[in-house]
Amino acid sequence: MLKYALLGIGFMLLIEGLLYFFFSQQMKEMMKVIENMELERIKTIAIIVSIIGLCLIYFTIKFY
Repeated sequence: MLKYALLGIGFMLLIEGLLYFFFSQQMKEMMKVIENMELERIKTIAIIVSIIGLCLIYFTIKFY
């Protein structure tokens, strides 16, 4: 189980790193957009993404 957790974290870091490498200018512009967003909207988006991630993990473990 620890092996899969470490693989998941590794893939997440790999993808995030590649996104910042290939789309650094767009990421910088997106950070400016996020900076101007309301705090509650950022929190809402964060909780929705977290729930989607949790569901993905749950259903992967349950059915795979």
